[in-house]
Amino acid sequence: MDYKTIAGVSTSTYIEKKSEFIAVIKPVKTNDEAVEFINEIKAQHRKARHNVYAYILREGSTTRYSDDGEPSGTAGVPVLDVMQKQGLCDVCCVVTRYFGGVLLGANGLVRAYSTACKQACDEAKIRLMQDAHKLTVTCSYTLYGKLTYALPEFEVKICDTQFADDVTIEILVKAPLCNKLEEKLVDLANGQIDIVKSDVFEADFA
Repeated sequence: MDYKTIAGVSTSTYIEKKSEFIAVIKPVKTNDEAVEFINEIKAQHRKARHNVYAYILREGSTTRYSDDGEPSGTAGVPVLDVMQKQGLCDVCCVVTRYFGGVLLGANGLVRAYSTACKQACDEAKIRLMQDAHKLTVTCSYTLYGKLTYALPEFEVKICDTQFADDVTIEILVKAPLCNKLEEKLVDLANGQIDIVKSDVFEADFA
């Protein structure tokens, strides 16, 4: 199943009327990983007024959020909403607030938590994960140009090319397109080609 997530931890800081909002977003796969991450952030910011969080997991189609003492609906839900609008999953975001002495009101809180999370999302490297195969294609030099010319039609990623007695190309191809690509390459080469296909696995096509 195709899905969109992030490659690693991303952090952003946003100031609203002297309150500091520190958003940290991280890729997570399970509920335990999300909870561990939330606890890590809370431990780092023990003196903060609030550690608001939200996470989205493919596992069990799980979504969780917490306002952590902020007025209901002004913190956790806006953070969750930002990630959902970004189309992200297998992610957890914690937004830490250091109170600046000025009340923000409900609209101000929604805006601040949303902005902090959005900035962290924008800083993150996006990964577009899809089921894929890796094809290791070995062909003669005379066929190399003809075969590579056909590859863009199949939205592949070329991982590596080695030039020895023959040319060996490692290609990442989305699972639904793999069989058609194999057929195309064999046809172009009139069978004078060697193809080794990996088992299906998740790969990043961003």
